[in-house]
Amino acid sequence: MKIAYINNLPYEFESGETILNFINRVKGRKSIPTLCDAPNLDPYGACRVCSVEVALKINGKTKTVASCHTPAIENSYIYTDSVEIQNLRKNIVELVLTDHPLDCLTCEVNGNCELQEVAAQVGIRDVRYPEGKNHLDRDKDLSHPYMTSDMSKCINCYRCVRACDEVQGEFVLSIAGRGFDSKIIKGFDENFIESDCVSCGACSQACPTSAISDVFQSKSVNADEKIRTVCTYCGVGCNLEVAVKNGEILSIQAPYDAAANGGHTCLKGRYAFKFYNHEDRIKSPMIKRNGEFEKVNWDEAYDFIVDKLTQIKAENGSDAIAGISSSRTPNEENYIMQKFIRAVVGTNNIDCCARVCHSPTALGMQRAFGTGAATNSIEDLDDTDFIFVIGANPTAAHPVTGAKMKQKMMKGIKSLVVDPRKIELAKYATYHLQLRPGTNVALLNMMLYFIITENVVDQNFVDTRCEGYEAFKNEVLLLDIDDLERITGVDKNLVREASVAYANANAAMEFHGLGVTEHSQGTFTVQLIADLAMITGNIGKKGAGVNPLRGQNNVQGAADMGAQPHQGAGYLDVTNPEVNAKYNAFYGREVPNHIGYKIPEMFDAAIKGDLKALWIIGEDVVQTDPNTMKVKKAMDSVDLLVVQELFMTETAKHATVILPGASFLEKEGTFTNGERRIQRVNKVVDPLPGTKPDGQIIVDVMNRMGYDQPDYSAEGMLEEISQIVPFFKGVVWNELGDNGKQWPVLEGGEDTQLLHIDEFKRGKGNFEFFEFKESNEVETHEKDYPYIITTNRELEHYNCGAMTRRTGNVEILAEDVLLIHPNDAAANGIDDDDMVCVESPRGKVDIKAKISDELKPGILSSTFHFPEIMLNIITSDEHCSEAMCPEYKVVSCRIRKSKGKFKKIKKSTV
Repeated sequence: MKIAYINNLPYEFESGETILNFINRVKGRKSIPTLCDAPNLDPYGACRVCSVEVALKINGKTKTVASCHTPAIENSYIYTDSVEIQNLRKNIVELVLTDHPLDCLTCEVNGNCELQEVAAQVGIRDVRYPEGKNHLDRDKDLSHPYMTSDMSKCINCYRCVRACDEVQGEFVLSIAGRGFDSKIIKGFDENFIESDCVSCGACSQACPTSAISDVFQSKSVNADEKIRTVCTYCGVGCNLEVAVKNGEILSIQAPYDAAANGGHTCLKGRYAFKFYNHEDRIKSPMIKRNGEFEKVNWDEAYDFIVDKLTQIKAENGSDAIAGISSSRTPNEENYIMQKFIRAVVGTNNIDCCARVCHSPTALGMQRAFGTGAATNSIEDLDDTDFIFVIGANPTAAHPVTGAKMKQKMMKGIKSLVVDPRKIELAKYATYHLQLRPGTNVALLNMMLYFIITENVVDQNFVDTRCEGYEAFKNEVLLLDIDDLERITGVDKNLVREASVAYANANAAMEFHGLGVTEHSQGTFTVQLIADLAMITGNIGKKGAGVNPLRGQNNVQGAADMGAQPHQGAGYLDVTNPEVNAKYNAFYGREVPNHIGYKIPEMFDAAIKGDLKALWIIGEDVVQTDPNTMKVKKAMDSVDLLVVQELFMTETAKHATVILPGASFLEKEGTFTNGERRIQRVNKVVDPLPGTKPDGQIIVDVMNRMGYDQPDYSAEGMLEEISQIVPFFKGVVWNELGDNGKQWPVLEGGEDTQLLHIDEFKRGKGNFEFFEFKESNEVETHEKDYPYIITTNRELEHYNCGAMTRRTGNVEILAEDVLLIHPNDAAANGIDDDDMVCVESPRGKVDIKAKISDELKPGILSSTFHFPEIMLNIITSDEHCSEAMCPEYKVVSCRIRKSKGKFKKIKKSTV
């Protein structure tokens, strides 16, 4: 450490530290007034309010510098409050105030305005200069469902512009004009709603005044308390700071010290919270009688369920009952659900939505490495020199992580995107391999072939850390590269160049999503990604690894907790006699030792009549699982369908009993994000009258069925979990802090940021070769259904959209659309906004066309956020051959312009 002097007192400073950061670290944040500085922005030096004097010797000649971007110098003397500096700061702020409305008492940020705070800090009591003519437009921009602006309050600190550029990377805000006429504009000097704003709110949070704000007035001090919790939407795991008054949520901000999101979040996390007390919330248990739902009290609902479950179990056995847990609920609720199904009902028929998204990731990585979770942390993006994104669209589906990747790519880091669409990151990537949907295995085999033939294998890593390489290598070298080029539709020379660049990187970091897993060869694709990481030595070091981007907020945690039919809590094999004995002793009940139904098997069993009861928590399988008509038939085939939900979803409509659960804002527990980070979900407000936390509902039924289970509490459940899940051994509720811990957490509380440093969980990393196989969907239907439609997700919505459709997000994106290449549109006489009939062997849907060059000819794409379309009517029963994850990404279809002008859903029978 080096020494510098602050007001003649010596202090150690860190190499590269600015004077402002040095002083703030030593003296406390805001000891030096600033207006243009923010914790998550680069130094800028616009306002000069942070100026200090610096001398190279004590009492020597001083120079006035902006402390925010001037580095600390060894043995220098920094003077923070000389008379000259005080006068300078005061003069700057006075000049700002002459061009600023002095309506503080009625301003929404009164009491939390940085300009107001700095004015007081520098001693402003009056303004010596005459009031200038405020040159900025005083008309507020209220065009947007969330974002607002009043540029008469702007002080030209440019923090909003920098937040848009440096944090989100959207470049929507900029500065127009020169000198006194300079001003902040949106897009081409338009309003928020007309601009390309993605509504992340980074500009609003950065703004020191109310020049840019939001409809929730999130910088207002009008709150009783602020409570920290974790977002419910995607696997990034953003920390949220929720302002509450009189038991109601006012607004949400992103804490700057959050490890997962560092003061940033997307529009869903920041603004899409109004669903929690929406009028559509279910507030009473209901039982369907004579085709109609009747409101009942909790006791009647519980009695009805327990009687039916007891009867079904007695007449048909425990395996006639199944449960689907939820990746949106905390770890503790997933744990208690699987415990209920196994220890009380007596079956391993338990699964969760990880089945339909990342089950191939877990299985593939377990086969290759021994664990099925991310090997590295997102912060490792700062240590990587190559980003490899395959089958994921992070800027839409994982926006905060996507923004970080985008920033790195824009700054020139080498990168590779493998995706059938020209996603946003593809525009910035060094290489984009735009393959045909369903050909991931073929393309990855090409990459492996070139890494071997171009002699860029990390032979030392392969020899010392892995097994099975020689047999694997021999298979790869037999590949016909020209044939794979034809299959994928990607130039082999481009694949060669990208492969060598990946292999030659000092540290290359891979990320994948549902475009990898939701295929018939999903598990094999994950294993080949693992092969790529091992053959190049990109495991066990910073800035590298294999890192799945988890779709929902707690997909990782739901699987960790045992909400799957083949592995119990902690990924322990339910068929292993020692494991079975361990579970029996721990739960005090005989737990079955045979593998239960996966979700697709549950549907088949229901239709066959073997499954009599199904309990679903927070999953809208009718809207989101493939082959909608078959799923509906399954729902209507069981004798008892229990659905715990917030809203009357498409699945809830088929229920026998509906139980009103609580949202993430009304409960406590932990979520585990995509980097294995276990974070506290703190209750922000009480559950709505008539509703209950989902964990308590399960506990109530367990007790009524004769199992003595204490009332639900996050702390109590987590203590139990730590005794049965090996990698949660050191997890303690009160020790998780604000940023949580990454598993495995050792008994003393030490967590783990990086896996497989010296050896793999399974010992040696396992190489395995897999040959490309065309999807049965294409092989069977290509002649009559020549197009391929692949599914995706939009930034504004999430899964079935049950929550986001009840927020202002629906004003930004109000419908699903069909992306179609201009050539295909012209060939079928289709224009933008025309309704298109999309037909597969399962049925038909009508959907609005959006002509786009994001896709190659012959490829279509859409979403299933809106029940008005029900896109999954056309998706198929094809699944990953190993993990039974549905093949959403390859659906054979044909198209024509719709006969009618309105949306119509045409259904075929199962």
